[in-house]
Amino acid sequence: MPTPSLILVPARFKSGKLYTPVATTSGGLVLGASGDFNVTRATTATRVNASGFIEVVASGIPRLDYYTSGGTAGCPALLVEPSAQNSALQSENFTTTWAATSLNITSGFTSPTNSNLGALFEASAAGGRLRQSVTLTSGATLDFSCFAKLGTLSSGVSLVFQDGTATNYTSGACQAFRLDTGQLASSGSTGAGFTVVRSGIENYGNGWYRCNLAVTMGYTPATPHIMIRPTATLTSSIPVSVSGDTCYIFGAQLETGSIATSYIPTTTASATRNADVITLSGAVSGCIGQTEGTIYLETSSLVSGASDLFCFARATTNTVSISKNSSNRIQATVYTSGPSPALNIAASGTVLGNLKIAVAYKTGDSALYINGVQIGTSSTAFSFTAALNQININPTVFFEGIGNQRISAPALYTTRLTNAQLAALTT
Repeated sequence: MPTPSLILVPARFKSGKLYTPVATTSGGLVLGASGDFNVTRATTATRVNASGFIEVVASGIPRLDYYTSGGTAGCPALLVEPSAQNSALQSENFTTTWAATSLNITSGFTSPTNSNLGALFEASAAGGRLRQSVTLTSGATLDFSCFAKLGTLSSGVSLVFQDGTATNYTSGACQAFRLDTGQLASSGSTGAGFTVVRSGIENYGNGWYRCNLAVTMGYTPATPHIMIRPTATLTSSIPVSVSGDTCYIFGAQLETGSIATSYIPTTTASATRNADVITLSGAVSGCIGQTEGTIYLETSSLVSGASDLFCFARATTNTVSISKNSSNRIQATVYTSGPSPALNIAASGTVLGNLKIAVAYKTGDSALYINGVQIGTSSTAFSFTAALNQININPTVFFEGIGNQRISAPALYTTRLTNAQLAALTT
């Protein structure tokens, strides 16, 4: 297998920089510091650290995230996300701003941040609940999430969007979560106007799960709320608690979109996390194949929305990218001029799970491989109209699970690898 001209293994960094262990030109010239990625994010953000706990990192610091779906810390991957805003107020303090009905709240329990920010919810009657008034607008898709841990009696927790009063609602949608098994339980809706588009549960270790429910609004409610209930039992599509049902709660989040991005703490006002922008430009033109080359990328599975996953070799409209289209299919795309691609190879179906992707581009002989399988080839001829001199790890993509982009081991070759090499590389 040829040696890549550039490889990024998320490990060494400082504020504003992510160091590249290998960055050379096709002639063997070592790029040194000019081969390191620039990192821009004007706000703090959270990650899962090497001990498996959620922590806040400063602005401009690349996020090496150790999260694994099994709930234990794994190898670091680069966490890259678009801008997002948490509009659920007091995300860690449920005794203010939130309104409790038949619910006792006790603060001071260990949370996924390894601090005493978790809260114990205990229903004192069948209607035990906690809710907050929010803005829900017709046509909007919103995701409501929180971290939850099993208490006593109850097997879980339920998240609810509703239009109604403190004791009942005529329209709404809910999702129950089994905190004893880490699985989705029943979901339901009542009335009209709340369409469930997605729900999920992910293991964050130490008994904590992140639960999320996304809905699309068919109208603008008069009395919109989000609600948390210590129960996994639904009756007539509405959660029902039993006196004594308990669960531990931390980190409520309400944001635009169909998935939950990394946790954004709030107090008395909504909070925004700016996008992670990670780029490399200038001297790297020598390590990009100008007439042929190969892109390799390891990442996670995808969900809705068309966007670049990893885009490089960009000079105005001259671009080679690994992306996903509006049908959630991985594709290889080459642009040489104008808005239409000169070449496009797309998977025939949605690809989920951990992905190893390789794109070989060469006029008249291009190919896309995913997890050892040839997805497609192209004999289309193309020619770039300007130098390829920029590499982007694009922050506008969302992924499966609770949903952010975790990138590991992207690499670049200045030659078109053989099909056998592409298969071996992605296996």
